[in-house]
Amino acid sequence: MVRNHQTAEIEEGAEVGEGTVVWQHAHIRAGAQVGQECIIGRGVYVGPGVRIGNRCKIQNYALVYEPAVVEDGAFIGPAVVFTNDLNPRAVNPDGTLKSSDDWLAVGVSVGTGASIGARAVCVAPVRIGAWATVAAGAVVVKDVPDYALMAGVPARQIGWVGEAGHRLKEDVRNGSGATWLCPVTGRRYVETDGRLWRADS
Repeated sequence: MVRNHQTAEIEEGAEVGEGTVVWQHAHIRAGAQVGQECIIGRGVYVGPGVRIGNRCKIQNYALVYEPAVVEDGAFIGPAVVFTNDLNPRAVNPDGTLKSSDDWLAVGVSVGTGASIGARAVCVAPVRIGAWATVAAGAVVVKDVPDYALMAGVPARQIGWVGEAGHRLKEDVRNGSGATWLCPVTGRRYVETDGRLWRADS
């Protein structure tokens, strides 16, 4: 069962999965796909052709413009913005109003389990890696590795996070790599040449 607030606008042709909750004044456009057991907060905009996986949380007033792809279990914080135009203009050089045929939409993709903090801006085209965390207020202008912790304007990597969302602590360093430890779960991660993965994967 989908639970929609009476003020939410879900256009004909939008797909919303079982168990998803859509709150006040959210707008889901025709052609958008929202998975199962998601929470779509107050005032969220989901553009046509956007694909959102299962068990995602998209918090109040986030703007998810097409053709964004959000994988399972991702968290999009309040007032986050995904752009979709590298060269935005309201009009063409001849002064005519731009239409959807006058530009090529480029998207943001968000990996499984990733989190994007409040008021962050992701400038398309860009990918946020699986289980990465983007700090509140950051401006992401380049791809983010899996498990990376990003902050600042423009965003830069300041560490690693585990699947529990906590910053990892360096355990052992050796040459171009290291092992990292989650202080909450005790799970170990392996870093090699700027990439991180779970030690048991």
